[in-house]
Amino acid sequence: MTSVFLSLGSNIGDRAANLKAGIAALPDAGLRVSKVSSFYETEPVDYLQQDWFLNCVVAGETKLAAGALLSKLRDIETRMGSKKIIAKGPRILDIDILLYGDETIAASELQVPHPRMTQRRFVLVPLAEIAPELRHPSWHGSVEDLLAATTDRSEVRRADPS
Repeated sequence: MTSVFLSLGSNIGDRAANLKAGIAALPDAGLRVSKVSSFYETEPVDYLQQDWFLNCVVAGETKLAAGALLSKLRDIETRMGSKKIIAKGPRILDIDILLYGDETIAASELQVPHPRMTQRRFVLVPLAEIAPELRHPSWHGSVEDLLAATTDRSEVRRADPS
């Protein structure tokens, strides 16, 4: 089994329901979920002309190869009606593989660790909640260290659990 960390985000429709449905679909996609962060309301980055996102991070384990897992995650997004019409634009559900064990993957369809995760508070805040001491061989420090050092000042606030 390989440990995996995923980032989930939604900013269309019932964002919390979208995240919950995405998380509920993960076991059928070959991921045994072990931890789920709180949901965080986050301001958009890069493409700013859109609604705020609801984001979380999920930790789990899989027997699938990274590419096969990515394909299953894309199937979940598609089944939920998510379309990537604008790069970094509005989404019903977006699921990204942040980490796949200690591996570094540089394929055209998958980069692990996720190439911008260490520069994104919407990833680092929920990841630090569930795995503050987590390290990857390509990083200089833990998730907690990366969060403290990031220059990203976008707003990330814990969502009301109701």
